[in-house]
Amino acid sequence: MTHNYLLEIGLEDMPAHVVTPSLKQLADKTAAYLTDNHINFGKITQYATPRRLALLISDLADKQDDIEEDVKGPAKKIAQDAEGNWSKAAIGFTHGQGMTVDDITFREIKGVEYVYLHKAIAGQPVSEILPGLIDVVKHLTFPTRMHWGSTAFEYIRPIHWIVSLLDDQIVPMQLLDVEAGRVTEGHRFLGRQVTLKQATDYVDALYAEKVIVDPAQRKQLIADQIDAIAKDNDWHIDLDADLLEEVNNLVEWPTAFAGSFDAKYLAIPDAVLITSMKENQRYFYATKNGEMVNAFIGVRNGNREFLDNVIAGNEKVLTARLEDAAFFYAEDQKKTIADYVERLRTVSFHDKIGSMHDKMMRVQTIADLLAKRVGLDGADRDHLHRAAEIYKFDLVTGMVGEFAELQGVMGRQYALLAGEDPAVAQAIEEHYQPISADGDLPASQIGTLLAIADKLDSLLSFFAVNLIPSGSNDPYALRRQAYGIVRMVAANHMAFSVPELQEDIVEAWNEANQTNGLDYVTNQGAVTDFMRDRVKQYLQSQKSRHDIIDAVSGMPTADVSAMIDGAKILEAHSHDDNFKAVIEALGRVIRISDKDPENGVVDSRLFENESEEALSRAVETVSDNFDAQVSDANYLALAGLEGVITTYFTDNMIMAEDLTVRHNRLVQLTHLASLIHQFGNIAEIIVK
Repeated sequence: MTHNYLLEIGLEDMPAHVVTPSLKQLADKTAAYLTDNHINFGKITQYATPRRLALLISDLADKQDDIEEDVKGPAKKIAQDAEGNWSKAAIGFTHGQGMTVDDITFREIKGVEYVYLHKAIAGQPVSEILPGLIDVVKHLTFPTRMHWGSTAFEYIRPIHWIVSLLDDQIVPMQLLDVEAGRVTEGHRFLGRQVTLKQATDYVDALYAEKVIVDPAQRKQLIADQIDAIAKDNDWHIDLDADLLEEVNNLVEWPTAFAGSFDAKYLAIPDAVLITSMKENQRYFYATKNGEMVNAFIGVRNGNREFLDNVIAGNEKVLTARLEDAAFFYAEDQKKTIADYVERLRTVSFHDKIGSMHDKMMRVQTIADLLAKRVGLDGADRDHLHRAAEIYKFDLVTGMVGEFAELQGVMGRQYALLAGEDPAVAQAIEEHYQPISADGDLPASQIGTLLAIADKLDSLLSFFAVNLIPSGSNDPYALRRQAYGIVRMVAANHMAFSVPELQEDIVEAWNEANQTNGLDYVTNQGAVTDFMRDRVKQYLQSQKSRHDIIDAVSGMPTADVSAMIDGAKILEAHSHDDNFKAVIEALGRVIRISDKDPENGVVDSRLFENESEEALSRAVETVSDNFDAQVSDANYLALAGLEGVITTYFTDNMIMAEDLTVRHNRLVQLTHLASLIHQFGNIAEIIVK
């Protein structure tokens, strides 16, 4: 016999961004609880609105599975003394398992006898297991929490009711003063309380009280309503997935409506209009023939009654926002970019580091260095330099002060209005990218270099004042910024040796007197290690083998591109027939030379056999043709040495008694290892 079980947590309205992840968390933890308690179940259907999280579990087993298992205890010689009396260890073991010494049997394993107990545990009824789900409810995690009344208990919002129904029977559970029952709440304004007769009545009973509990059904209804409005008006609606998800989690009974605003506001840049509608009011904007129209679509949590009043109210609120935007847009243009740049002298980047103007000066220096490294010249170099001179200016404009999410966007807009080159304007907007781990990268080379320079300055500066991320603590998002650098470097195949670049930057800052007395030297190694970890993270996202990641991250140059390219090359050859032999040979060279490195010149007069001469000639040939950058040709050249290396180790004792011969052989291996190290620590690669 199987059952249906309904669990619903009724709360005050949750923030929209919390609803979906909290529902998934509840479902996952419930499934884990049932599995851990040996309860078989079928489908778990998830339901949620701003006021509730609910699960309907179908095909739930009548009871736990019966469990039979053999439990191993101490060795017989520990369990019994010479006279056969049971020891405290044996008695304690059996008591811990809920049994007695009379239940003990012995089994021999590899010549040693051990105590064993055979346990047969009858499964409990599911009705006795389900009350434990209250612990799952209690221990859901949220980004923010609150407590209410005089209790110390914290949750995303106060809990007002719990429904816990196994078919038609209440499964008792309690959280604070809220006891589980069969009563749920309909729509706050359009519905009433609902007493559920059985678990499977849930969806239909609440629908009758103007609550659509299925998020997918609710979302599709919103999309269909918006589509109908768009067709009626010959509009195109950008049905932004994130906005649709957010709106869906703000309503229980959605009704879409169209509103309008004065056409004069269309003179404001589209980005400002969209932000005012989307970010501030949760509206969908409309276009026609590729142009913005003075209309929007909103979604109310209710029916169509008094909809005209709702539309009028929303239009009034939006008009106030647009009036503010129009004012700031006009006022901002009364000042020059130079005025704004000067004001940045009074804006703190961080109180331990300096002003935003100081940061821009440092970034100019980094940008110039990067331009030289990538061979940027002519107009492109000038455009990058100009962008670095002004790229943060929009932070002190009125528009960005009011709409912080428009930073960069308004920088581009105002730069174009001021007559700056479009390449400069584009870089100003792009320097914030990527804004998330998988966010869009800058489309232009100038934007890419400015974005790298800006993020690199932040990284070096915060490390210089010992504000280094630890554990989960990363208040300045340095991990995200460093990972963004790695992604941009990888996408553009840039040579990017972190230690070398740091040296060049600090030297240039010192010459330009831009360090503000900060110590940019002490934590250089920590910055390099931090970047190595971000490269590892990137390679993991590319599904690279863990041992290959460990190998390439050991490259002495800590060159981001080299580590990434090296991993790709090693991955590509990992299926070669000779890969195992090659890695074993090269790895042996690395292990010996890294343990006992010797510098100097190989003396052929000390060679005692042909294998030494053969290795010397082969290494010289490879070295003469070795690419400066990691390449497939370099790997193949090293792989071609496998036979020579194997013979060399067969014919020679590296640690010869003659110290002169020993030194010569270690010098020979150290020279070869310097080539192998271009691919990192090959010895880390696991071959079978």
